[in-house]
Amino acid sequence: MRHSDYPLSEVPLSARKGLFSTSAVLLGFTFFTATMWAGGTLGQAFPIGQLLWIILIGNLLLGIYAAALAYIACQSGLNSVLMGRFCFGEKGSKLSDFILGFTQIGWYAWGTATIALVLIRTTGMPEWLEIPLMVLFGFGFCITAMIGYRGMDWLSRFAVPAMMLFILISLFTGLVDVRGFAGLSQQTPTESMSVAAAITVIIGTFISGGTQATNWSRFAKTPKIAVIATMAAFFVGNGLMVLTGALGTMIYQQADIVDVLIAQGFVTIAVLMLFLNIWTTQDNTIYNFAVAGCNLLRTEKRRLVTVGGAAIGTVLAVGGMYNLLIPFLVLLGTFIPPMGGVIMADFWLKHKGRYPSLSSAALPDFNRRGLAAYAIGAGAAYFSPLLPPLVGVAVAAGSYAVLLRLKHATLGDSLPSTAKQ
Repeated sequence: MRHSDYPLSEVPLSARKGLFSTSAVLLGFTFFTATMWAGGTLGQAFPIGQLLWIILIGNLLLGIYAAALAYIACQSGLNSVLMGRFCFGEKGSKLSDFILGFTQIGWYAWGTATIALVLIRTTGMPEWLEIPLMVLFGFGFCITAMIGYRGMDWLSRFAVPAMMLFILISLFTGLVDVRGFAGLSQQTPTESMSVAAAITVIIGTFISGGTQATNWSRFAKTPKIAVIATMAAFFVGNGLMVLTGALGTMIYQQADIVDVLIAQGFVTIAVLMLFLNIWTTQDNTIYNFAVAGCNLLRTEKRRLVTVGGAAIGTVLAVGGMYNLLIPFLVLLGTFIPPMGGVIMADFWLKHKGRYPSLSSAALPDFNRRGLAAYAIGAGAAYFSPLLPPLVGVAVAAGSYAVLLRLKHATLGDSLPSTAKQ
């Protein structure tokens, strides 16, 4: 805890990490319970052959998007909220800070409540322990995030291989129970869903996470490592989560791997999987909140912001507000991807693949072209009937490219801020 993971500056080359470290942290982030639940909805709607193709295509598109941002993050040493200063302006970037931070604190509340409720249901603990457990986990899960990248790296190096082993044990047992792929092919869908809607579910569940995965891909030693680690997490890891949820629903009518393991008789493994699955996502989530909060407040005190965020998330969990937040958080997921589109267009078209040093850059308070492109992209995503996240990214990037070519007084950037960080 000697430093605070460079919340307001580029990650120096001396602090960069290798492929195993970067992959472990990112895989820990994508091993997420809600992704398995999304997979469960697909498992009810498609036969196994079609399902595998849908999972492959959806996660490939998600991985490409996240990897494109990972390349920029590693090349520049900046995360998404710091890149936002270039494409939205010093003050304009506070909009993205608020949206990203609020989304993450909401999911942190959901995760804190989920582990307490599931643990009581699984182990038969008395119900009066519900609130004490929420408080315990609400503050306990933020410890590795307080330490920073190194703390999450330590946890992920142990947790990711363990979870992979537990998932493989469960999948093998499930295939034996259903008599292999022959048995799976005899399963008939009970729900109806279009292929486009299914791909949207896969992408939409975690594309907001892909936008913020730059918090760790910027620590990669080379852009190649950043891209490979991100593809491993968002194509392979997220795909495995979707597949696990889908197969669990098809075989046991349970999407969550914890419930599936219990149904298979692996109670101890199920409890361990619950802790590791939730913890490796929770610390990443609260870390995301902290870096967004640091940029919003222009403070280097990332650990203090982390604890503050954990306190807010715990209060939301104890107050039962986490259930009310879910539809709003899913809606916000529609408005986050266009930020990535503007960031990519700004990096390649305006800055020609290389940002100037953040500390010396003369940035405006508001980059009106970037803000306008984001608004157009967000509107397109909200009203699009087909693949809203990808539509938002593409329209935002295209709008920014067009606006860069327009010379109009109302599109000019506002006066530069005098307060440089």
